[in-house]
Amino acid sequence: MNSPIVSEHPGDPLPGLAPETTVSLHDVTVRYQAPQERLATFKEYAIRSLQRRVVYTDFYALAGIDLEVFQGEIFGIIGRNGAGKSTLLKVASRVLIPTRGRVFIRGRVSPLLELGAGFHPELTGRENVMLNGTLLGRSSRELEARMDDIIEFAELGSFIEAPLRTYSSGMAARLGFAVATAWQPKALLVDEVLAVGDVSFKRKCQARMQAFRDAGTTTLMVTHDMATIESLCTRAAWLERGKIASIGPAARVIADYRAA
Repeated sequence: MNSPIVSEHPGDPLPGLAPETTVSLHDVTVRYQAPQERLATFKEYAIRSLQRRVVYTDFYALAGIDLEVFQGEIFGIIGRNGAGKSTLLKVASRVLIPTRGRVFIRGRVSPLLELGAGFHPELTGRENVMLNGTLLGRSSRELEARMDDIIEFAELGSFIEAPLRTYSSGMAARLGFAVATAWQPKALLVDEVLAVGDVSFKRKCQARMQAFRDAGTTTLMVTHDMATIESLCTRAAWLERGKIASIGPAARVIADYRAA
């Protein structure tokens, strides 16, 4: 049976956790089942399932993850493609319910999990701000009040009135980051979004994350950019096949990863 995910509001007590803990994962496991043999059609799959002839193999995207991230910390998550990094962020953001384990979140979370998530290609940039902001739990009044700031940070100018399908990947990433960080969250979850931005915008985003950190925001960041991890993160975790292979000071974890 799945253990519940508990999301806590600021100021409420969390049993067994230190007051400075913002994100806590305990024994978090995400298991998928895949057929051992390839079935060409859904009809074949349905027939063999009814005959109980489909044999499944368990695949663990995450296996027994224990992790605590503290208030005001920028925590890096590194590893090869398929190691479970994005799955971990999805669990922490409550997009994905783990097969086993418990996840505690203190306060409001702003997830920026993938490029274009929560956007519609036929809507304008302005309309997508309203759509994406609503998905993040913001009211129309709040979004209207911050609209000018969001447009200015994203550096879109008149493109804000153009359909999103006309945007480059960098423009869409700028808009997504601007919406997710228009308000200071308790926890910010970022997954490789800055990989498509230009150098000046990356610096701008890093400056905003550092300002959030100084004001007490906790950030979990997935990236393959080791220079970004070294410059921003105090601690990091290296994931390998769904397990934590190394955790600790960012420089040491990066050295372990490179050595392997």
